[in-house]
Amino acid sequence: MTTRDYTPIDRLILSADNALRTLFGQPRTTERPNPAAPFEDADLGEHERRHVARLMRINHTGEVCAQALYQGQALTARLPETRKRMERSAQEENDHLDWCASRLTDLGDRKSLLNPLFYAGSFAIGAAAGLAGDRWSLGFVVETERQVEDHLDEHLDQVPDYDERTRAILEQMKADEIHHAQVAKAAGGAELPGPIRAAMRLTSRLMTRTVYWV
Repeated sequence: MTTRDYTPIDRLILSADNALRTLFGQPRTTERPNPAAPFEDADLGEHERRHVARLMRINHTGEVCAQALYQGQALTARLPETRKRMERSAQEENDHLDWCASRLTDLGDRKSLLNPLFYAGSFAIGAAAGLAGDRWSLGFVVETERQVEDHLDEHLDQVPDYDERTRAILEQMKADEIHHAQVAKAAGGAELPGPIRAAMRLTSRLMTRTVYWV
């Protein structure tokens, strides 16, 4: 069985297709089932429902950003093995994207109107990280996943214990993010300088605060 060797133009077209799927269509997912499936929906009060839905909207936009970051990095990664790791992680992030969208529908709420803007910005950051070199690109993945893990912990603290569907999704996402960080670090990811880590945290806070409402 032969493997196709994609040209830079091929990868650019695939990235554009992925952007359209991420923002407006059905992303390509893996074979994994939705972790929420085994659980019954909780009887949430209106205030709880609205708050949980807004948290899931933040998580959905976070996955839009993650997808864009991975696609940007895969586009400019120099080593084929690094590109392959990025593409596999991006596919697993698509699972998260699909699960968050499904939970938003369950909760009767919408996706963020700012998703196209955040996708474009994250793609540019990912591409720049890839151009800086694979060690820095992988290091960027490590730090991103660490910050996402902290962010998911904050949301798990806010979701009621009896909302098992939401909690199951967030807990599986957390496990995946930890794994992605471990894979990127083991592949040679460099530790990012403090100012870059601080700028990433500031950008993340801006995203969460705006998407909660928009």
